Amino acid sequence: MRRVAARMLEAYSTEGIPMRHQHAYSINRRTFLASVGSAAVGSLLPGGRLAYGGQRRLVLAEADADLAGSPHPRTRVWAFNGRVPGPELRFKQGDRLAIEVENRLPQETTVHWHGIRLPNAMDGVPHLTQKPIGPGETFTYAFDLPDAGTYWYHPHMMSAEQVGRGLYGALIVEERKPIRVDRDVTWVLDDWRLDDNAQVDDGFGNMMDASHAGRIGNTITINGRAPEPFTVRRGERVRLRLINAANARIFGLEFAGHEPTVIAYDGHPVDPHALGSDRIVLGPAMRIDLVIDMMGKPGERFTVTDSFYRRLTYPLVDVVYETEPLRDRPLDAPTALPPNTMPEPDLSNPLHHDVLFQGGMMSMMIEREMGGSPGMGRGMGSMMEMMRSGRVWRINGVASVGHVMKPMLTVEHGRTVVMAMTNMTAWPHPMHLHGHAFRVISRNGQPTRFREWQDTVLMLARERVEIAFVADNPGDWMFHCHILEHQAAGMMGVIRVA
Repeated sequence: MRRVAARMLEAYSTEGIPMRHQHAYSINRRTFLASVGSAAVGSLLPGGRLAYGGQRRLVLAEADADLAGSPHPRTRVWAFNGRVPGPELRFKQGDRLAIEVENRLPQETTVHWHGIRLPNAMDGVPHLTQKPIGPGETFTYAFDLPDAGTYWYHPHMMSAEQVGRGLYGALIVEERKPIRVDRDVTWVLDDWRLDDNAQVDDGFGNMMDASHAGRIGNTITINGRAPEPFTVRRGERVRLRLINAANARIFGLEFAGHEPTVIAYDGHPVDPHALGSDRIVLGPAMRIDLVIDMMGKPGERFTVTDSFYRRLTYPLVDVVYETEPLRDRPLDAPTALPPNTMPEPDLSNPLHHDVLFQGGMMSMMIEREMGGSPGMGRGMGSMMEMMRSGRVWRINGVASVGHVMKPMLTVEHGRTVVMAMTNMTAWPHPMHLHGHAFRVISRNGQPTRFREWQDTVLMLARERVEIAFVADNPGDWMFHCHILEHQAAGMMGVIRVA
């Protein structure tokens, strides 16, 4: 049984990409080669930044975007203010965000401000925290920004489709005293499932995606465009903010010829550290801030490679050095960020809560391997019934239906919680908690080196992870897998802070 299941998994994908979509890289590779050979060298800046302070306005509507590049036609997308990604919103720590959102889509929608510790009523979860914004309606979001960092915004109404059609943007909260760099650059990474006419494939919500790795696309973009060379100067120090806006794709980036320093996870400072030979792994919804001292020689070219999926390694983008250097040695300035404002968990007397993730294809095999009792019932009949119902994932044996449900955990306000999470499935899950940040304190029984603050933690198959946080934000908060097809198919719970 185990050998058969392993063969099925390998036949289906290499790390979860359906065989029918493994030509995914045909568009991307052609586009990549064309862009590398072009005379115009791009800077990979996100489309449009809104100025600091004051009222802002975001309009969600249909638009066109040049996703696949020449000679492919423009793609019909859904967008904020006509752009993919939407405008990069920039604030200072402690500012108040006030944005009016107008919905010109044919569906209801909301906006979720991913990673921000905000009042529950502003969290953008339909029916759980607010009434959805109907077609032709507006809603104003207003809240303070307590923490600096790299965040993003996206809908939480039918999010697998709405995000998959292009509705997302970067939200940057700058430190009151930023570290010294020569450039502060954001790369919003995404993949798209496009048809032969470079239009978004309409097959959202199919059970093949939902029960496996999610909707993996076939065209990669950085800031809504086919990747173009990123030009730098020798001696330049770049702060590179990486945001994974993909529905399901996990990126594993290798920066040839460079040694990036990690300074923040999910917006929150971490002790600066080099990764050495390790790649930078970025699950859906995760963010990582890097500092890179560009010390190549004028005229040199280095490739950033995405190598996460076996046998599907591809060149993401080239780093190209201009002929005029900026300086001959790295900038002599600290890279450590000032701390944010989260309360430190008190691990002397926490509330412990065990969480099991179950379901998806190969679930019975994995659960038996890990010594559990299969949480989905027995036999293929049970799986087929679940696929017909559209609920193929479970948290502690419960599959969500919509966003409103009985809380999986109720916590007294101010209490420290330690959640011991076990992934008893064959697939990765980036687990996201709304309204809070948590420390990742152990993986597979071993303490983490940096005890990093995150709001989205990537759990690989069979992995066990402990997180700790102070439940200091009242309300009902979503806790869910950010592979959006998994969340839609049941992998969501609610944590109540009372």
